[in-house]
Amino acid sequence: MKRIVIILLIFLPMIANAQSDRQFIREGNRVYRQKDYAKAEVLYRKATAKNPENSQAVYNLGCSLMMQQKDSAAVAQYQAAAKLEKNKFRQSKAFHNIGVICQNHKMYGDAIKAYEQSLRCNPKDDETRYNLALCKKLQKENPQQNKDNQQKKEENNDEQQNKQNQKKDKNNQQQQQQPQEQMSKDNAERLLDAAIQNEKATQQRLKKAMQQPRKKNLNKNW
Repeated sequence: MKRIVIILLIFLPMIANAQSDRQFIREGNRVYRQKDYAKAEVLYRKATAKNPENSQAVYNLGCSLMMQQKDSAAVAQYQAAAKLEKNKFRQSKAFHNIGVICQNHKMYGDAIKAYEQSLRCNPKDDETRYNLALCKKLQKENPQQNKDNQQKKEENNDEQQNKQNQKKDKNNQQQQQQPQEQMSKDNAERLLDAAIQNEKATQQRLKKAMQQPRKKNLNKNW
């Protein structure tokens, strides 16, 4: 049976201006221990909003998301926490939990990579070592599962790429239509100006004709 380790990071002494985010972490940890993971998520998000560089808040947010089975969002937070965190022990916990999520989804290749990263940060972590060995065993026993997961991952990547390409094509079409619309507007304005000039010229001709003296036709006697 695989072993899962989820450890909330307790804040360490930090700079004075981070008091507000530390307070949110305290409150989040309290409700997390009460298993109110949704409320803990809210509090951890408030902490990260106050201080996006607080790796502890980011990591703990990942834990609250993971416990709500929001796995993809949790992985994103763990990855962010691992980048922000300088402490190798805490980095190892982030990678470990990424491995657990991948393992739960039978993505054994990705789980193995995450566990190996975790062990690089903390070679003495026996739980991670156990999970790594188990994933390697399961990967050998389920080669088709790994192939299907990889294919699904590639299909998702292709789908995202297609969406991006469609968005680009739509933007290009809009950009192409804008000059045409502008040209049509310019043509309409030129036609209107020409009509106005013609009207003015006609009025001037009529006015000039009205001002000229009329010649009387005289009837001659027979």
